[in-house]
Amino acid sequence: MSGKLFLCATPIGNLEDITFRVLETLKSVDLIAAEDTRHSIKLLNHFEIKTPMTSYHEFNKVEKAKYLVEQLQKGVNIALITDAGTPGISDPGEELVRFSLEAGIEVTSLPGPAACITALTMSGLSTRRFCFEGFLPTDKKEREEVLERLRRETRTTVMYEAPHRLLKTLALLKDVLDARKIAFCRELTKKYESRLEMTCAEALDYYRENEPRGEFVLVIEGQNPQILVQEQRAAWEAMTVTDHVQMYMDQGMSKKDAMKAAAGDRGIGKRDIYQALLDEGE
Repeated sequence: MSGKLFLCATPIGNLEDITFRVLETLKSVDLIAAEDTRHSIKLLNHFEIKTPMTSYHEFNKVEKAKYLVEQLQKGVNIALITDAGTPGISDPGEELVRFSLEAGIEVTSLPGPAACITALTMSGLSTRRFCFEGFLPTDKKEREEVLERLRRETRTTVMYEAPHRLLKTLALLKDVLDARKIAFCRELTKKYESRLEMTCAEALDYYRENEPRGEFVLVIEGQNPQILVQEQRAAWEAMTVTDHVQMYMDQGMSKKDAMKAAAGDRGIGKRDIYQALLDEGE
């Protein structure tokens, strides 16, 4: 009979945030897979947990995941913990979960602390629709794609950043976010927890004068949809009517439907589109 994989959320700062269920699970499983055993041993010692640990981190996530799945298939029950928060969020836990599920292993998640949700709920920004971006990619092309999506994102966005990279990240975000609000949440659940709300430009000035300390969660206000509508309308108006209609035809529309769509985009009648096509020599 196969074992079971338990995803155990651990405190992001305050040890009192651990749940009774997680404590009992960490004590009862056969093995704990930890992102950094040197860090996690402090947690286990604090709660007098003697369960054996093994490392599972970004640099061994594939080979170690195969080993852990083999152990699970032999009936070993394993708890996965990260340095802080919920496994699988901005850490290699997602690979182990995927491999386990593909092998038919039962996986369950024990809820608890997550820095992204903690910051979101205390940010004061909209929580009705939100997305999580994690850390900005290191690859330049991928990062530029993410920044462009962020420029157009109308939902609240949650990002992580380390203190030594904060100024560089803010410099990248400055032209993307304009005057949108950002809640800077740091040292969550710890003694010096703080929340500051600024624009990106204001934050650059502030953190140039005040050295960033502690891990940051940035909660970013969504883009105003009206700005995107205005941008799109300007882009359509910059196109000839012929090119506008052709754009939709290239997507598989009939000419009739393409003309109707272009008319809707431009806020004019279909007859006006027809006349413009004649004038442009279509």
